[in-house]
Amino acid sequence: MNKPRIKVGIVGGTGYTGVELLRLLAQHPDVDLAAITSRTEAGMKVAQMFPSLRGRVDLAFSEPSLDVLGACDVVFFATPHGVAMKQTPELIARGVKVIDLGADFRLKDLAAFEKWYGMPHSCPEVLEESVYGLPEVNREAIRTARVIGNPGCYPTAVQLGFLPLLKAGLIDTARLVADAKSGVSGAGRKAEVHTLFAEAGESFKAYGVNGHRHLPEIAQGLAGMTPEKIGLTFVPHLLPMIRGIHATLYGTLVKDAGDLQALYESTYAGEPFVDVMPPGSTPETRSVKGANTCRIAIYRPQGGDTVVVLSVIDNLVKGAAGQAVQNMNLMCGLPETAGLTQIALLP
Repeated sequence: MNKPRIKVGIVGGTGYTGVELLRLLAQHPDVDLAAITSRTEAGMKVAQMFPSLRGRVDLAFSEPSLDVLGACDVVFFATPHGVAMKQTPELIARGVKVIDLGADFRLKDLAAFEKWYGMPHSCPEVLEESVYGLPEVNREAIRTARVIGNPGCYPTAVQLGFLPLLKAGLIDTARLVADAKSGVSGAGRKAEVHTLFAEAGESFKAYGVNGHRHLPEIAQGLAGMTPEKIGLTFVPHLLPMIRGIHATLYGTLVKDAGDLQALYESTYAGEPFVDVMPPGSTPETRSVKGANTCRIAIYRPQGGDTVVVLSVIDNLVKGAAGQAVQNMNLMCGLPETAGLTQIALLP
């Protein structure tokens, strides 16, 4: 007997994460794309806006009708914060599973959400039951969830990099440092001066040094890995490239670390989308471009008490759309790797 196919809707299909969802889902063996919404582009054929999808996606953008979305099995929100929480309660009441690629269901602390996103949460009862969608940490809870808060790109790279050290209790949790860099696609598909080619090209700068919206999300995730209090310095930077996150993480050892390479390899043994590289490796962002993979390398320079972890992902795949599809697979009882076996593009 043929298993039923998953009927999927996407709210906000015109941004970079939206088109990345379309690219991945159009190749998924168990998915039928049912709806792709955009209020501003309703009626336009998707392939007219994104010629890369010609012959693969025949839908036109439509208004985000609750009747259409309510008939789906899974709905992805690739929208700014504040959108998903308005529609999610009605969707889950109709039996739809929701995966939000925005920030509405990432932070469990309502006060923190209001502080960092400047608005009250409209459905705290749904937030309470939602699951943070980092499969390497919350796989079993994701399987039975109705609502997923898909992690941000920086938080994915940072949490996966620190996880083995924190779980083993090897580093000073009060003095964690995450020095992270992102390509300009992380800012979204919109016209802003700082992401113009003439502004971002041939340049490199930090931003959000005094506080970035991903800081509380990262701290929340790290706090779940250890009983100790988390003290984190997180500094993001903008790189003159389109895709990629590179996180260089620093921790201070508080006890004998043993074989750190073996620790990382054992922690991620069997994880389909985390690649612990051989000793001495320096993972490159281009090695994960287009792939749902996090590549990690671990160092202890000069044998001292500082541990350095290098963690790279594609911000639009493992940092957004790919991870969302990974979560959908778990929620729907599909093989976790379904539709996500693409090899990174090189060069």
